Amino acid sequence: MTDFNFIEGGIVIFSFIIQFGLTIILLLFSTAVAWYEGSAILDHPWEWKYSTSFSHMLHGEVHSNSDISQLDYFVYAAKFQPTFPVIMVISSLYLLVLIGYYFLNQHYKRFAYFLSILAGVLFLLSYFFIHSPITGGQVFFYIWIVSGILCTVTAVIIYFQGFNRNTKKEV
Repeated sequence: MTDFNFIEGGIVIFSFIIQFGLTIILLLFSTAVAWYEGSAILDHPWEWKYSTSFSHMLHGEVHSNSDISQLDYFVYAAKFQPTFPVIMVISSLYLLVLIGYYFLNQHYKRFAYFLSILAGVLFLLSYFFIHSPITGGQVFFYIWIVSGILCTVTAVIIYFQGFNRNTKKEV
Protein backbone atom coordinates (compact mmCIF):
# COMPACT_ATOMS: atom_id res chain seq x y z
CA MET A 1 0.00 0.00 0.00
CA THR A 2 2.89 2.36 0.69
CA ASP A 3 4.38 1.64 -2.73
CA PHE A 4 1.12 2.64 -4.41
CA ASN A 5 1.03 5.97 -2.54
CA PHE A 6 4.65 6.59 -3.50
CA ILE A 7 3.92 5.89 -7.18
CA GLU A 8 0.74 7.98 -7.08
CA GLY A 9 2.68 10.87 -5.50
CA GLY A 10 5.37 10.57 -8.16
CA ILE A 11 2.78 10.75 -10.92
CA VAL A 12 1.26 13.86 -9.37
CA ILE A 13 4.65 15.57 -9.12
CA PHE A 14 5.56 14.51 -12.67
CA SER A 15 2.23 15.87 -13.95
CA PHE A 16 2.83 19.16 -12.14
CA ILE A 17 6.35 19.47 -13.58
CA ILE A 18 5.12 18.79 -17.13
CA GLN A 19 2.28 21.33 -16.83
CA PHE A 20 4.56 23.87 -15.16
CA GLY A 21 7.27 23.45 -17.80
CA LEU A 22 4.91 23.67 -20.77
CA THR A 23 3.19 26.72 -19.32
CA ILE A 24 6.52 28.46 -18.68
CA ILE A 25 7.60 27.74 -22.27
CA LEU A 26 4.30 29.10 -23.60
CA LEU A 27 4.61 32.17 -21.37
CA LEU A 28 8.18 32.88 -22.48
CA PHE A 29 7.33 32.38 -26.16
CA SER A 30 4.25 34.60 -26.04
CA THR A 31 6.20 37.25 -24.09
CA ALA A 32 8.94 37.31 -26.71
CA VAL A 33 6.47 37.58 -29.59
CA ALA A 34 4.40 40.27 -27.83
CA TRP A 35 7.59 42.21 -27.08
CA TYR A 36 8.60 41.97 -30.74
CA GLU A 37 5.15 43.01 -31.98
CA GLY A 38 5.06 45.90 -29.53
CA SER A 39 8.39 47.22 -30.75
CA ALA A 40 6.42 48.60 -33.71
CA ILE A 41 5.64 51.56 -31.47
CA LEU A 42 9.08 52.89 -32.37
CA ASP A 43 7.84 53.40 -35.94
CA HIS A 44 4.64 55.22 -34.89
CA PRO A 45 5.57 58.47 -33.10
CA TRP A 46 1.95 59.72 -33.23
CA GLU A 47 1.07 56.87 -30.85
CA TRP A 48 3.71 57.77 -28.26
CA LYS A 49 1.37 60.16 -26.48
CA TYR A 50 -1.25 57.43 -25.92
CA SER A 51 0.67 54.15 -25.60
CA THR A 52 3.74 55.01 -23.54
CA SER A 53 2.35 55.24 -20.02
CA PHE A 54 5.40 53.64 -18.39
CA SER A 55 7.76 55.97 -20.27
CA HIS A 56 5.72 58.97 -19.14
CA MET A 57 6.07 57.83 -15.53
CA LEU A 58 9.83 57.29 -15.89
CA HIS A 59 10.95 60.09 -18.22
CA GLY A 60 8.05 62.48 -18.55
CA GLU A 61 7.41 63.47 -22.15
CA VAL A 62 8.63 61.04 -24.82
CA HIS A 63 10.74 62.81 -27.45
CA SER A 64 12.70 59.99 -29.07
CA ASN A 65 12.88 56.23 -29.43
CA SER A 66 15.38 55.99 -26.60
CA ASP A 67 12.83 57.46 -24.15
CA ILE A 68 10.42 54.54 -24.65
CA SER A 69 10.39 51.89 -21.93
CA GLN A 70 10.43 48.23 -22.91
CA LEU A 71 7.22 47.77 -20.90
CA ASP A 72 5.45 50.10 -23.29
CA TYR A 73 6.08 47.55 -26.04
CA PHE A 74 3.65 45.26 -24.24
CA VAL A 75 1.11 48.07 -23.85
CA TYR A 76 1.26 48.78 -27.58
CA ALA A 77 1.01 45.09 -28.46
CA ALA A 78 -1.93 44.62 -26.09
CA LYS A 79 -3.75 47.57 -27.66
CA PHE A 80 -3.26 46.76 -31.32
CA GLN A 81 -2.19 43.10 -31.60
CA PRO A 82 -3.63 41.44 -28.49
CA THR A 83 -3.21 37.77 -29.48
CA PHE A 84 0.11 37.11 -27.78
CA PRO A 85 -0.51 39.40 -24.80
CA VAL A 86 -3.74 37.46 -24.23
CA ILE A 87 -1.77 34.19 -24.37
CA MET A 88 0.62 35.74 -21.83
CA VAL A 89 -2.26 36.58 -19.50
CA ILE A 90 -3.94 33.19 -19.83
CA SER A 91 -0.70 31.26 -19.32
CA SER A 92 0.18 33.46 -16.32
CA LEU A 93 -3.23 32.82 -14.78
CA TYR A 94 -2.92 29.10 -15.43
CA LEU A 95 0.53 29.12 -13.84
CA LEU A 96 -0.78 30.99 -10.81
CA VAL A 97 -3.70 28.59 -10.34
CA LEU A 98 -1.43 25.57 -10.90
CA ILE A 99 1.03 26.73 -8.25
CA GLY A 100 -1.83 27.57 -5.87
CA TYR A 101 -3.37 24.14 -6.41
CA TYR A 102 -0.05 22.37 -5.92
CA PHE A 103 0.62 24.04 -2.59
CA LEU A 104 -2.95 24.28 -1.29
CA ASN A 105 -4.68 21.13 -2.62
CA GLN A 106 -4.62 19.49 0.81
CA HIS A 107 -6.38 22.52 2.31
CA TYR A 108 -9.49 22.98 0.20
CA LYS A 109 -10.69 26.07 2.09
CA ARG A 110 -7.38 27.86 1.59
CA PHE A 111 -7.42 27.01 -2.11
CA ALA A 112 -10.99 28.28 -2.36
CA TYR A 113 -9.95 31.51 -0.61
CA PHE A 114 -6.95 31.80 -2.94
CA LEU A 115 -9.24 31.48 -5.98
CA SER A 116 -11.64 34.03 -4.46
CA ILE A 117 -8.87 36.57 -3.98
CA LEU A 118 -7.64 35.92 -7.51
CA ALA A 119 -11.20 36.42 -8.79
CA GLY A 120 -11.40 39.74 -6.95
CA VAL A 121 -8.16 40.92 -8.57
CA LEU A 122 -9.43 39.82 -11.99
CA PHE A 123 -12.74 41.65 -11.50
CA LEU A 124 -10.81 44.77 -10.47
CA LEU A 125 -8.63 44.53 -13.59
CA SER A 126 -11.68 44.09 -15.78
CA TYR A 127 -13.23 47.20 -14.22
CA PHE A 128 -10.34 49.33 -15.51
CA PHE A 129 -11.06 48.19 -19.08
CA ILE A 130 -14.85 48.18 -19.04
CA HIS A 131 -15.22 51.21 -21.33
CA SER A 132 -12.12 50.76 -23.46
CA PRO A 133 -12.62 52.02 -27.01
CA ILE A 134 -9.73 49.91 -28.32
CA THR A 135 -10.19 46.30 -29.42
CA GLY A 136 -7.30 45.11 -27.25
CA GLY A 137 -8.85 46.72 -24.17
CA GLN A 138 -12.18 45.08 -24.86
CA VAL A 139 -10.49 41.70 -25.31
CA PHE A 140 -8.72 42.07 -21.98
CA PHE A 141 -11.96 43.13 -20.30
CA TYR A 142 -13.64 39.91 -21.44
CA ILE A 143 -10.62 37.73 -20.61
CA TRP A 144 -10.46 39.09 -17.08
CA ILE A 145 -14.20 39.06 -16.41
CA VAL A 146 -14.58 35.46 -17.68
CA SER A 147 -11.51 34.34 -15.74
CA GLY A 148 -12.87 36.02 -12.61
CA ILE A 149 -16.21 34.26 -13.02
CA LEU A 150 -14.47 30.90 -13.55
CA CYS A 151 -12.34 31.42 -10.44
CA THR A 152 -15.41 32.37 -8.40
CA VAL A 153 -17.45 29.37 -9.57
CA THR A 154 -14.51 27.03 -9.01
CA ALA A 155 -13.91 28.45 -5.52
CA VAL A 156 -17.55 27.94 -4.56
CA ILE A 157 -17.57 24.37 -5.89
CA ILE A 158 -14.32 23.49 -4.14
CA TYR A 159 -15.45 25.06 -0.88
CA PHE A 160 -18.76 23.19 -0.79
CA GLN A 161 -17.32 19.89 -2.01
CA GLY A 162 -14.78 20.07 0.78
CA PHE A 163 -17.53 21.02 3.20
CA ASN A 164 -19.60 18.00 2.10
CA ARG A 165 -16.54 15.76 2.32
CA ASN A 166 -15.90 16.81 5.93
CA THR A 167 -19.53 16.40 7.02
CA LYS A 168 -19.66 12.90 5.53
CA LYS A 169 -16.54 11.91 7.48
CA GLU A 170 -18.16 12.97 10.74
CA VAL A 171 -21.32 10.88 10.19
